[in-house]
Amino acid sequence: MIPLSYYIILAIILFFIGLFGMLFRRNLIIMCVSIEIAINALIVLLASISFFYKDALGYILVFFLIAISAVEAVVGLTLIVLIYKKRKTVYSENIAELKG
Repeated sequence: MIPLSYYIILAIILFFIGLFGMLFRRNLIIMCVSIEIAINALIVLLASISFFYKDALGYILVFFLIAISAVEAVVGLTLIVLIYKKRKTVYSENIAELKG
């Protein structure tokens, strides 16, 4: 059986990959994927803690996080497509030009 500490280390690594992608990349699609990676890190952490402590609350939170992640992906990609149609680019430097 894999110890809980390995899952926690995996979640921390995934979270920092997502954080790094969100802070240092300028492509909106990469930023959206980075947010998904950070949310998946939280899902791994909650599911593993819930499994090891035999608590159902973590699994319930995981289901809500999966739903939030799906909605974030749909809304985020829709906004990215609309920005691309208007500006013909998906880089975050051009978002400031959309202020009205």
